[in-house]
Amino acid sequence: MKSMGRVRAFLRGVSVSDLMIIALMACLGVATKPLVVPLAHIITGPLFVPGGVIAGGFYMMWLVLGAALVGKLGAATLIAVVQAIVVMALGILGTHGMVSILTYILPGLAVDLVWLLSGHRGCCPGCCFAAGIAANASGTVLVGLIIFRLPFVPLMLSLSAASLSGGLGGVVANQVKKRFERQISF
Repeated sequence: MKSMGRVRAFLRGVSVSDLMIIALMACLGVATKPLVVPLAHIITGPLFVPGGVIAGGFYMMWLVLGAALVGKLGAATLIAVVQAIVVMALGILGTHGMVSILTYILPGLAVDLVWLLSGHRGCCPGCCFAAGIAANASGTVLVGLIIFRLPFVPLMLSLSAASLSGGLGGVVANQVKKRFERQISF
């Protein structure tokens, strides 16, 4: 019962513009994933590394950007939940089936956890870099262990590539956020 009260309190603090950003970033993340992953497969296929490892930096960027623009703890998780709902509603669960729900929600939780522990909310390149790493690495570990059942060395290779890709996506998200802040006042 206490958790429902916390959810209601969080949602009361979310404005209509926050909800619009959350919906837009969730949909951009879902829409760009099928476009970017096949291109990443060209690079990762010969290495026997899942394509989402490299592509994740790009589509996790939307998660970090949306959470940074909203600036409230829990925004990344909410974006991830909206992504999971959109994927289920459209029937684009891909090769992961119902595990996709977890692979969408876990990165949002990871971003919020990084920002909870650091006290940051997408304010600097460092916290966005860390959030991007956490988002992409958490999804990579989940998919690598549960779906692909990767052995240790390929899993570590995947995790290393995912960390670099996710971190760079987080830095790009921070730069885009700064540009938005200069152009538009929220």
